[in-house]
Amino acid sequence: MSSGFAALCLLLLRTGALGFGVMPGKSQNHQEITEKAILNSTLQVCRALAQAEGTVFTFPAEPFTAKAVAVACGEPQSSKSFRRAIIFIMLRNIRVDIRQALNGSFHFDDEMFVQGRKIITEGLQAVKASNKQENFEAARQKLGEILHPLQDFYSHSNWVELGNKLPNSNLIRSDTSIGNIADKSRATCRNCDGDDCRNNILGDIIEEKVLTSGYFGIVPFLSTKPKGKCSHGGAVDQTSSIEPKGGINKDTVSSSHGHLHTDAVILAIAATSGLLEDIRGAAGERPFLQMLGISKGSSKALCFVIDTTKSMSDDIAAVRTVTSSIIKSKVGREDEPSVYILVSFNDPDFGPLIKTTDPNVFKSAINSLSAAGGGDEGELSLSGLQLALTGAPSNSEVFLFTDAPAKDKHLKSTVIALIERTQTVVNFMISGSTLLNRRKRINDTKIRPRIAASDAQLYRDLAQASGGLAIEVTKNELPVATSIITESSTSSLVTLLQAARSPGKTDTFSFIVDETVTNLKVYITARSLAFTLTSPTGESQQSTDGTGSLITASQSVGNFKTLQLRRQVGLWKIKMASSNPYTLKVIGQSPIDFLFDFVEAPQGPLTGYDALDTRPRAGVNGNLLVTLTGSDSATVTEVALVKSSGSEEIKGVVEPQGGGSFLVHVDMMPSVEFVVRVKGQDESVAPGASSIVFQRQSSTNFRASNLTVMADSDSILVPGTPFSVPFSVMTSGVGGNFTIRATNNQHFHSTSPNNLFLETGSSANDTVTLSAPLNTPSGSDVTLTIEVEAPGGEDTNYVVLRFSIFNTVTDFTPPVCELLSLQSTCSDICRLSMWELSVQVTDGAEGTGVERVSLRRGNGAMTSSLAPGNENITLVTYTSSCCSPDMELLVVDRVGNVGTCLYTYRGGSAAAFSSSTKVVQLPLLCLSMVVFGLHILSELGIH
Repeated sequence: MSSGFAALCLLLLRTGALGFGVMPGKSQNHQEITEKAILNSTLQVCRALAQAEGTVFTFPAEPFTAKAVAVACGEPQSSKSFRRAIIFIMLRNIRVDIRQALNGSFHFDDEMFVQGRKIITEGLQAVKASNKQENFEAARQKLGEILHPLQDFYSHSNWVELGNKLPNSNLIRSDTSIGNIADKSRATCRNCDGDDCRNNILGDIIEEKVLTSGYFGIVPFLSTKPKGKCSHGGAVDQTSSIEPKGGINKDTVSSSHGHLHTDAVILAIAATSGLLEDIRGAAGERPFLQMLGISKGSSKALCFVIDTTKSMSDDIAAVRTVTSSIIKSKVGREDEPSVYILVSFNDPDFGPLIKTTDPNVFKSAINSLSAAGGGDEGELSLSGLQLALTGAPSNSEVFLFTDAPAKDKHLKSTVIALIERTQTVVNFMISGSTLLNRRKRINDTKIRPRIAASDAQLYRDLAQASGGLAIEVTKNELPVATSIITESSTSSLVTLLQAARSPGKTDTFSFIVDETVTNLKVYITARSLAFTLTSPTGESQQSTDGTGSLITASQSVGNFKTLQLRRQVGLWKIKMASSNPYTLKVIGQSPIDFLFDFVEAPQGPLTGYDALDTRPRAGVNGNLLVTLTGSDSATVTEVALVKSSGSEEIKGVVEPQGGGSFLVHVDMMPSVEFVVRVKGQDESVAPGASSIVFQRQSSTNFRASNLTVMADSDSILVPGTPFSVPFSVMTSGVGGNFTIRATNNQHFHSTSPNNLFLETGSSANDTVTLSAPLNTPSGSDVTLTIEVEAPGGEDTNYVVLRFSIFNTVTDFTPPVCELLSLQSTCSDICRLSMWELSVQVTDGAEGTGVERVSLRRGNGAMTSSLAPGNENITLVTYTSSCCSPDMELLVVDRVGNVGTCLYTYRGGSAAAFSSSTKVVQLPLLCLSMVVFGLHILSELGIH
């Protein structure tokens, strides 16, 4: 970089002109650092895409929010999934502080620089591999885990004290030196107290640019701090009372080196942006955005799980028809599904899972399905559903088509666990089952008995647990029933009310319709049911009235009834009367919705909250983290846990956390099934108008437990290597022999105990061992569910873990460019002249090979091809007007190493620069910072 360019870059870093929002005297935490970096990086990607597509890009007003960034990216319908991805990454970041508090390598404590970098670099490779396989959930999980040590480096080491103004780019490289690390025997600090600790690092350490970090321990007599070493510092760190006393951390403005907190935060944000930039380069622009929950069209997935045995030919035809209709009407529009998923099942097979963003690939997969085989009654429907639940994005909606009972009923609790963890809605399209006799697949002329009541009830139970529907129709009625699939793929669907009664009884339900809700619909599944609907104005309509002033359209097929309501703002009521079981669901379209996680405060002196991978504890207090989406001005006024079997509810105490998030404290978690209901208001209305009052509800039913299940989920699984997952079980209820079931969606070989004996109030530990086959593709993932069932089966709990599968990488060198020729006809009139270059790109003798070459910057035309007779060389030709004298190539190898090649032609002379993005990423990052920073300065009126 030139000195002027570097000075401007440093100025922008120092002043926070990138929207860091770092103000003197205000401490920033991991959540804020992570969110700011993600929002900034996302804007940079969307800006680059807009430039490439020739469209205008407008930066949103500060402070940036997920909604504003999604709108700026031209994908407002992705604001909820974008916010969900950010929250997931932030919570995984926070988890490191809670679950790895004493492991110095996750925090760069105890001078564990080599170990800390290994966590980052191995995790970064796993993120890239997961993105390559489109396993974005696994990529987010690992990303959150590695961002924590990356950010801690700037607070826990002396990088800032050494006078560094840019992040340490070698933290994301495994083949370079991190720096001049202090020898274990070398003293690094002196005694200090209070303000005297501002300069407690020894002068020779500063002068010689020696890298050190503070030691940390919570038990004084177990401290391993060597003589003369710095301590982390603070009330929790007991090593700071051992000479040399004091500390050097910059975690908050009140920390030992809190005067440097702002500097550490700015570098942590820049380093996070640099790591995201590297991931972006390896993945490509659109996949990078998908990892962050932003996609063209709807954020929803279209997910089918289909029985392909012989009697299902009519059902498959109906699926083909509805698929064609959705693709024809929604591709290229706001409601186009972001991803398409297909899982087939029969007996004895199921799968594979087909996931694609290409509607034509999905349509082809559907068209290739054929109905054949079978013979006995049951099919592997739950195995297929398990595979879909672990492969689909969270908060998806799944449609399962079958006319047979489940042969794998033992997976019921596993499926419910996955439904709860992913908050996915599952709808069962049951054709010719409880209504008709179904023909045997082996011979169409024979008749076999219908599905038993208990078999049909299994599907109803799973539908109710997820907030979905069990629609029971004849084969002829199925095409009409599939209309729900088209409606469910509509963007911005929200649930206003979800309820079920089994056995049926007369009950009255209420729901609020606010000004933002459109396309109001009611779904009912029942036999012989009557209802009375009452609008906010007091007007009523009976189920016997058909359409009228309140119900503008209705349709009945099988046990399924759908009503289109005339939109009226206010409190609605619907009285349901039936002695048979029934379900009721009220939905609409609105940008305002909510996300939530059950969270738990850590034990001891640590702060923060850890998202649960399990059911919360019953009968004790609990916490939820609720986040509103779709409005930057809305606020939560009430959160209640509503018991699914009735109207009883437990209200929580709401504490605003900023950024649209609210921490909710509940005095007692119910031990019966419940749903989460959120009420709130939004002031973003016309001046003088009253605020919008809204109500939303979770579709998923949840349950708390007297069992506690915990397991470690921070590792990467290597194919061919046994992988151990330690877990623990604790009970606050009855003791005895507890049943253990461990299942994984990939059906990898595993070993686990069948049971554990626990006394009341005690705990026990054991291990599940997994082994992935050697040929398992790198970037795959596996979901492990460990279930624990109390004696008698009255209480169950589980833990759901997702592991990245990653083959060891030995190629750490990015591809390089070699300039073959550069020619020009440039003259004073640039638009009338051209310049041209040719380049060859190689990945070295030990490399994995070049996978992708793309134009990162430049307005010219680029072509690329393999060199004749040599697949290891890619030839690139670029031609441009002399009015655009700069171009930059992005080159990526097969394991995600990213290189850049920058060429320029100015004033009759040419210059070329080629290097790893990991080497030059900070100057390149600063280039985008300069552009972005100048925009912000301009907006502030500073020129």
